[in-house]
Amino acid sequence: MTASIAELLREATARLQATSQTPRLDAELLLAHALNWPRARVLAERQYHPSSEQAATFAALVARRSQGEPVAYLIGRREFYGLDLEVTPATLVPRPETELLVELALAEARRLLLARGQVTDWPALTLADIGTGSGAIAVALATHLPEALVYAVDLSAEALAVAGRNIARHGLQGRVRLLHGDLLAPLPEPVDLIVSNPPYTVYAEIAPDVRAYEPRLALDGGPNGTAVYRRLLATVPAALRPHGALLLEIGAWQGHTVAELVRAALPDAEVQVHQDLAGRDRVVVARRAGRQAAERPIGV
Repeated sequence: MTASIAELLREATARLQATSQTPRLDAELLLAHALNWPRARVLAERQYHPSSEQAATFAALVARRSQGEPVAYLIGRREFYGLDLEVTPATLVPRPETELLVELALAEARRLLLARGQVTDWPALTLADIGTGSGAIAVALATHLPEALVYAVDLSAEALAVAGRNIARHGLQGRVRLLHGDLLAPLPEPVDLIVSNPPYTVYAEIAPDVRAYEPRLALDGGPNGTAVYRRLLATVPAALRPHGALLLEIGAWQGHTVAELVRAALPDAEVQVHQDLAGRDRVVVARRAGRQAAERPIGV
């Protein structure tokens, strides 16, 4: 007889202690995947004995995780903002801290929708997720903003294929449009919100396990981590409507630097740096100046 779920989890947790900051959670997720069960069932049926084939599958997954391979790639999915998303090695693994970017973008979008209600001839609210990867941000925004059109842009065709499947999984075809290309260049029109979690790390300083598995295109921010921000901001003024907002995820050390870059690119904007739950700088928001809604409709 094979070991019980309780025994398998105990052994796997011990093995993953040296690799993971969440060894027990990793073990539970990997075993749930091997059994094709919800994680809640794994927790509930601790005395169940998996088959030898299931136990072998689990052992192979644990071995790969012990080498640093992300759990999301091993099981092929990740939860983000309450949504189940497909994830592959072609895409960055969505991080919990990026949910702050989504929350702030939703707040800006609702501000614009409220203003739009004062004028009857404004066009639909348009958003752009630049560097969409798995489509996590675009899917979250479109799910919570049924009135909006979201452009999801990425330079990687492989990442866009994953994003397309996530869009279809959540029934958002038609409201999230995939665009292949570099930064803002593929956008067919100016938009109300530009949202981006661009590469902002210094590649040589990234943890070895992250460098080994996650795509460099989504990580490498150049020699000082600001290369992509500078290229993006060079074209933001023409792509962002006068009343709109730009939201950028940043590294914890980049608040002042990126805020100053944004102020230089958008001198008419009010710029704020928002911190995450850990008190680290995480998102720069630039709300562009514009006339009052009653004076000037969007796009005019």
